[in-house]
Amino acid sequence: MRSHTRIATACVLGFVLPGLPGAAHTAELIISSNQGATPGVRELANAFTRASGHKVTVVQEAGAALEKRLNEGPADLITSNPEPIEALAQKGKIVPGTVTPFVLASLGVAVRAGAPKPDISTVEAYKAALLAAKSIGYSFGCSGTNVAKGIEELGLTEALKARTIRTTSGPVIDALAKGDFELGLQQTNIMVGIPGTDYVGIPPGAMNKPCPSSVAVLTVSKNPEAAREMIRFMISPEAAPLLRKTHVEPVK
Repeated sequence: MRSHTRIATACVLGFVLPGLPGAAHTAELIISSNQGATPGVRELANAFTRASGHKVTVVQEAGAALEKRLNEGPADLITSNPEPIEALAQKGKIVPGTVTPFVLASLGVAVRAGAPKPDISTVEAYKAALLAAKSIGYSFGCSGTNVAKGIEELGLTEALKARTIRTTSGPVIDALAKGDFELGLQQTNIMVGIPGTDYVGIPPGAMNKPCPSSVAVLTVSKNPEAAREMIRFMISPEAAPLLRKTHVEPVK
């Protein structure tokens, strides 16, 4: 009966997993996710669990905790931006041939709840909004790096330096909600709908430099085949609408 239920669920999702009928083994997968990809990864993990019967847990760690997990487990998959993934591959932490791009997250702009929303509809309007803000905040991660590149392209690095706060822990949007700065910039998918803030929109044109994330199987995985199944699901057509629910775009 359980097998029939799993097959029915997979068919409803439109995705049939290899070897599903009669599968006796269900794995427990752990995905170590980067902050920017986590909302989409959790959405996909829930759908994959329903379709396959495999239990999927998504964790978000950094520093020593992440290092310990990568070295000792338990962990099966990791999602991150391309540069950290490449660094892990060079250290032998990733199964060769499993690195798979799966999502792009646009940059976003937000203000504190109730504050006037600036016009960012054009590059010139965006530039004016940055100059008008008493303080702006962004991170040192992928989104922060890309925001800084845009500011440099606008010729505003020095003009905004004294008014810029770079966050070092937690989402930028959380610091914005606390009033640490007036204008927050990070990935849209972790900015929309956060209490204490109002989302403004995506920066215009070349100022929107999306952050890509890839997924890969870790060498410490005890369930590499189930992990590969998860990757196949993450890049399937059925995954695309689930990712878009979290304000990101699947990689084409």
